Amino acid sequence: MICCNAGKDRRTIPDFVFLAHVVDLTSAMHAPFVIRSFASLPYQTRLFLLVCWPSVLIVMLMMWVWSKTFLVSFYNLRGRLHETWSVPRFGFQYFLPFAKEGINKHIEQAILRADRLGVKIISLAALNKNEALNGGGTLFVNKHPNLRVRVVHGNTLTAAVILNEIPEDVKEVFLTGATSKLGRAIALYLSQRRVRVLMLTSSTERFEKIQKEAPLEYQSYFVQVTKYQAARSCKTWIVGKWITPREQSWAPTGTHFHQFVVPPIFSFRRDCTYGDLAAMRLPDDVQGLGNCEYTMDRGVVHACHAGGVVHLLEGWTHHEVGALDVARIDVVWNAALKHGLKPVSNSSEQKSKDSERNT
Repeated sequence: MICCNAGKDRRTIPDFVFLAHVVDLTSAMHAPFVIRSFASLPYQTRLFLLVCWPSVLIVMLMMWVWSKTFLVSFYNLRGRLHETWSVPRFGFQYFLPFAKEGINKHIEQAILRADRLGVKIISLAALNKNEALNGGGTLFVNKHPNLRVRVVHGNTLTAAVILNEIPEDVKEVFLTGATSKLGRAIALYLSQRRVRVLMLTSSTERFEKIQKEAPLEYQSYFVQVTKYQAARSCKTWIVGKWITPREQSWAPTGTHFHQFVVPPIFSFRRDCTYGDLAAMRLPDDVQGLGNCEYTMDRGVVHACHAGGVVHLLEGWTHHEVGALDVARIDVVWNAALKHGLKPVSNSSEQKSKDSERNT
């Protein structure tokens, strides 16, 4: 539980908060206050964790009834304290209709607590910014128009990381989750690069709405498809909606799967390659990192986390909620590089491989 103490030393008040949630029962033990040595390494499922599963289940039920948002970890960057807080909910609970109101209440209380403390930026992680849950954070900003803390979903940098992994000479991509916030922004951006975007969606209305956002000269680069078979000759897949091994089987040999879906898809195809979730390495002068963020290496954070860090470092005073501003994708990317954040994918090597596959 995080307390608000008006007399608290300013040095112990964070300037930045990353508001996460628990992923699942086994990864819950990856918190540094549970098994510190385990948390210092990237998360992976180990057999001994399965033995602890019943105990974690009991804790989960207790958290559901009594727990409040709590502190998970912290680090320092350029004299500023950055903390990760967690909503006491597990990933699957976000898909329970009756849990929606309670989850939003926890997120709202965390935002208001951050506002009282004097936190400058609070960045929403993963399902905490789900469009169906709270409109990507717009619910809280509209409800509390006088917030001093800036609410950030960080998806602009997530989009930038994914887009910068795609080689310049790629002429066609297959996009799932095509009408989501990220899918829309990626499609609009790629159309301006004159890349043909096969958008998997059954909704012609949503497809046409996105298509009409693009200037007339780029609208022909949008193609609506309704079946995975339509991508059987496309070697660049951008996965924003979870796909099964059977659906992956339609990809041709040599396909690279870029992804922004949580949880990540199974690496089913041995004749294809799979990208990690969008992430960036924190600047070299970061201090106090004692644990890893989920499956990431030490010092590497999810792109939405990094997006909030950039927001703070740049001193931006706007909220980043709701739909992505495509015009800001390059702005945010360049700002991240300027402040010493680095992409973690072997982008040059991957681009070379992707280029060979698409020729």
